Amino acid sequence: MEDLHKTFFGHVRTTFLRGIGVIIPLGLTYWFFQALLNWIDGIFSPMLAGWIGYQIPGLGFVSMVVLIFLVGLLTRNLVGRLFFSWFESVLRSIPFVRSVYSAVKDFVNAFNIEGQSKTFRLVVMLEYPRKGIYCVGFVTNESTFAGPPRTEMYHIYIPNPPNPTSGFLSVVPKSEAIPLALSVEEGLKLVLSGGIVTPAVISTLVTPRV
Repeated sequence: MEDLHKTFFGHVRTTFLRGIGVIIPLGLTYWFFQALLNWIDGIFSPMLAGWIGYQIPGLGFVSMVVLIFLVGLLTRNLVGRLFFSWFESVLRSIPFVRSVYSAVKDFVNAFNIEGQSKTFRLVVMLEYPRKGIYCVGFVTNESTFAGPPRTEMYHIYIPNPPNPTSGFLSVVPKSEAIPLALSVEEGLKLVLSGGIVTPAVISTLVTPRV
């Protein structure tokens, strides 16, 4: 009877924990996107409501999407590119703003899956968080550790799916990183999909492309 009692409450406990494992991620995801949409809507909606005379929920977010699309269209023609190039040069002339803007722009461009990223140079695999378990990262730079002993290092950014901007930086000896025969685009798809979009065969890169 005691064993039956333990088994019953063991099943109840397991079921309850599984429910928590489903509800909490869903709740946090809903909270995050609700806060984000409310913040965006709170910026644009008052301006638009002043123009048209009444409030339309969600109109601010739609307007922001349209604005982003229009900016993208402008960058496809010569006049738009010249304007944004001039505006960028103005930002880069301001000491503190220059540092922040350059860092943010380079970081965002790193996730360009059209194969034009200059920030991510190489897809690598390394043992983390312990021996026998591997994670995929992207080489962003390299340096030399003076030692002793003198060691050539990779700067490796390891993104956390599904939000790659929440990743972290690891400085790893080159000898401990395994270069993969994957393009940056393939590596990003592999990581951001949580391993769902995976090549049939992943092989090492004989000659690193750094």
